[in-house]
Amino acid sequence: MTTPPKRLVLILGDQLDEDASALCDFDPAHDTIWMAEVREESTHIPSSKQRTTVFLSAMRHFAAQLQARGWPVVYSLLDDPHNTGTLAGELDKAIDKGQVQQLVMTAPGDWRVLQSLRAVAQQHQLPLDVRDDTHFFSTVREFAAHAKGRKQLRLEYFYREMRHKTGILMVDKKPIGDQWNFDADNRGSFGKQGPGLLPAPTRCAPDAITQEVMRLVNDQLAHHPGSIAQFGWPVTRAQALVALDEFITHRLPSFGLYQDAMWEGEVWLYHSHLSCALNLKLLNPREVLAAAQAAFHKGHAPLEAVEGFVRQILGWREYVRGIYWTHMPDYAEHNAQQAHESLPEFYWTGDTEMACLRDAIGQTLQHGYAHHIQRLMVTGLYALLLGVEPKQVHQWYLGVYVDAVEWVELPNTLGMSQFADGGLMASKPYIASGKYIDRMSNHCKGCRFNPAESTGTTACPFTTLYWDYLQRHADVLAKNPRMLMQLKNLNRLTPDQQAAIEVQAQSLRTQKSPQTEKLGGFE
Repeated sequence: MTTPPKRLVLILGDQLDEDASALCDFDPAHDTIWMAEVREESTHIPSSKQRTTVFLSAMRHFAAQLQARGWPVVYSLLDDPHNTGTLAGELDKAIDKGQVQQLVMTAPGDWRVLQSLRAVAQQHQLPLDVRDDTHFFSTVREFAAHAKGRKQLRLEYFYREMRHKTGILMVDKKPIGDQWNFDADNRGSFGKQGPGLLPAPTRCAPDAITQEVMRLVNDQLAHHPGSIAQFGWPVTRAQALVALDEFITHRLPSFGLYQDAMWEGEVWLYHSHLSCALNLKLLNPREVLAAAQAAFHKGHAPLEAVEGFVRQILGWREYVRGIYWTHMPDYAEHNAQQAHESLPEFYWTGDTEMACLRDAIGQTLQHGYAHHIQRLMVTGLYALLLGVEPKQVHQWYLGVYVDAVEWVELPNTLGMSQFADGGLMASKPYIASGKYIDRMSNHCKGCRFNPAESTGTTACPFTTLYWDYLQRHADVLAKNPRMLMQLKNLNRLTPDQQAAIEVQAQSLRTQKSPQTEKLGGFE
């Protein structure tokens, strides 16, 4: 009888699922699980304390869970004096010690990591079995087939294919409600009265494992951005399931209507806060969408809310993953609009007079979280209008948010937020003046800047930069039918007004500190 090969099964920090494809045929008599905490994963970009803590704590909880099953686990601790500091270095050590004959892994969520681990396998002349990530509804091959021959990739068409494939919110091959998309019904603001009494978010008290990780992060990565004083993210599957239940029960019914709304000092609102648990694989998207559909069928949540939530997971999440893996590594270098400004210093501190940016960045540094409109139409919008180099914006988003894994973050940043791919995934740049923020929030009420003004001492920087952006890119934008109305409004400005806007916009660009100095301050 042939003895099975001795396999080392690689589990990364965003693959914390006992049903992962890498573990589907795990044999504890012959196989060993390998996991590693390494400094490189927190320092190749400056990872915030919130983000690093959630990854390390979830990894340690998952390793303990596997060991409780009696499965052998080789685990590298971040503060082990013999830790090489890289995934490649730790895997190399494990192979040398373990007389390994084969490596097995679920496809990772980061191109850089895949190339690094493949190189180690080749160095040791070991076969590396890279398996599909069955956590997703579609494969990269299916997305590539969808994308073949298309110059532009649009979510709506892919989303409809996914609805047909899965049958989610479908009856007799037709969408429930006879509409694919209820986006027009999901753009409500809170109005002058504000959001009122909001449901409490799910926050998990740090246990002994998490507290030890928090001490480690504060010690080893003391100069990294943000704070973990209020850490409360789910780091186990049990905690994630509680978070899912509480979202479905308390926030999903109003999620759709208010998903784009913002309010000063209100971090959580009606959002799910589940993307971190989904991206760590503590939750499976199938169970998440099953719970949302059940809420609709029971009459607990309206169709427009449920469809909007489904579109984020079944549509957008799958869509950006497909774009990432079919266009890397070149995608990370896209800069279609030739933006070369540095990211303002206040993105790392929140120290700005602009109320909307101060609020969004402040909560980001405090909790590692901001909802999608804060990311797209506040922090992302300002960087786009200012003309920040897309790679710097990408590095900031990847570093500061707890749910950031490169497969999901990079297309969202470069494609959707910064329009740096030239329209591959978005039909137009998502730009607006300060009036949009005024309409969707109460930020402008307490801000010294006036969203209706584009020049002068009280002019809103968003508004100034909005008109300047249109002026700078007018020739290219004129080829986009969706931008013609905004360009028509631009043409109503007199030459003197346009000249004054250009001068004030350039002044905004020269007021900020260079980001390169800040990056140099992180280890």
